[in-house]
Amino acid sequence: MSQSRDKEHFNWPVTILLILGCVTIFFPLYMAIVIAFKQPSEMTNDIAGALALPLHWSLSNFREAMRVTDFWRSLGNSFLITATTVCLAVILHGLAGFAVGRSMRTSKAYNFIYLYIVSGMFVPFAILMMPLVKQTAQLGIANRLGVILLYTVFYMPLNLMLYKGYLTNIPIALEEAARVDGATTWKTYWSIVFPIMKPMHATVAVLTAMSTWNDVMTPLVIMSGTGKNTLPLAQLNFQTQYEVGTLRLADFHQ
Repeated sequence: MSQSRDKEHFNWPVTILLILGCVTIFFPLYMAIVIAFKQPSEMTNDIAGALALPLHWSLSNFREAMRVTDFWRSLGNSFLITATTVCLAVILHGLAGFAVGRSMRTSKAYNFIYLYIVSGMFVPFAILMMPLVKQTAQLGIANRLGVILLYTVFYMPLNLMLYKGYLTNIPIALEEAARVDGATTWKTYWSIVFPIMKPMHATVAVLTAMSTWNDVMTPLVIMSGTGKNTLPLAQLNFQTQYEVGTLRLADFHQ
């Protein structure tokens, strides 16, 4: 009876869907690994040759890709830009969120400032791209410094909104008690409010780091011609270079 019940409860459609899902996920991964370790002479157009394992496993493809993309320098640029932007975002945007969030209760002007800054999220980068390229060139910051400053400004609307929303969960009585004890606003923020906002600091750091690390457009238009690339930009140049080469080779054979 137990075996018959197990067969009745065995859901074949779901099992088949799970198997198909696993194949869909693992097949591209398998192809990426096989192609990465194959030599150029082993690349064939037939299906059997494409699916076959490499005859000689070699890391030469990785070494060549790292050499062409200047991998370590690009990685260092990405790490420098991302780390600096995250630090500036946590410090400056946290201060801005505290100043605006606490002052909105007593001054309507800060309500306008808050809405004005947050509205920056709705401005497409394509509209700002050309003026920013010209201004950064005129100011002499069409480099990593300029990219860091732009990122700090671009991510301020979202981070300000996050910090302001989190401040509503912090009792104002803590700050009032600190003032009674003689603490200044600066001391109150760094000693009481800033440590309490650690969960929001982590959230802002993660969101800012992911957006900064994966962005291609800003370094592309600002750092163009400097000879310095971030890792995503180096990967884009590498991919574009070999796509163009492949297309030209195909045209030659035609």
